[in-house]
Amino acid sequence: MTAPTADRPSAKPVISEDDLLRSDITPLIGSTALGARFIARCFTRVRIEGDTDAIPTDGPVILAANHISNADPVLIGAFLTPRLGRRIHWLGKKEMFDWPIVGFMARNGGIIPVDRAAADVEAFRVARRVLDAGHVLMVFPEGTRSPTGELQPPKDGLSMLALRTNATIVPIGISNTDRVWPKGRAIPTPGRHATMRIGAPFRVGDLLPPELDRKSAKSLATTLIMRRIAALLDPRHRGTYGENG
Repeated sequence: MTAPTADRPSAKPVISEDDLLRSDITPLIGSTALGARFIARCFTRVRIEGDTDAIPTDGPVILAANHISNADPVLIGAFLTPRLGRRIHWLGKKEMFDWPIVGFMARNGGIIPVDRAAADVEAFRVARRVLDAGHVLMVFPEGTRSPTGELQPPKDGLSMLALRTNATIVPIGISNTDRVWPKGRAIPTPGRHATMRIGAPFRVGDLLPPELDRKSAKSLATTLIMRRIAALLDPRHRGTYGENG
């Protein structure tokens, strides 16, 4: 997610206030997660590692993961929704809302539309309101799928949200989904393995020196978050955030 360059009023809200402040798992969300778990297990041998019980059950939480395949949000929604017991709000490309069926699910599944061609002020505002209300927000810091499977340079929206809301960040490392559902394939490849590792929750504000200016704090926060994600990945996915990066 790219942070806005200026805080200017938005023309209209992109999501209703009622839906924005909901944390319940609706029948649609619950059944979608159940169906996604069934499909994932049919195609893939999924391994979940880490202490999901350590994820806070209340207060603002940012789930931050790498992004290497269309399978990533499927696995996160499928396996973390029932474990969290509350709704996950997502940042997703606005084009999804124009697709049949997917658009309906996006509008009713807690997805915040993002214009990836610009610094989307409204999406940033909505994401911040979600966290200020004490809910869960899912963010892929890179903004889009990695073309190489390695961590790419992230956008700066995540670190700004984390610093402004003091939300707890839960790093997530997803490995080998690029082999399960490679870019360009219409459906996943059966029989492959994928791993989703859940890291220890933390707040970036607790790890930054107090004397940092805003620009330096944002840069260091971004690095801290990405290194926490990288530590949860198989080595081939770490890129410049590997041990020697």
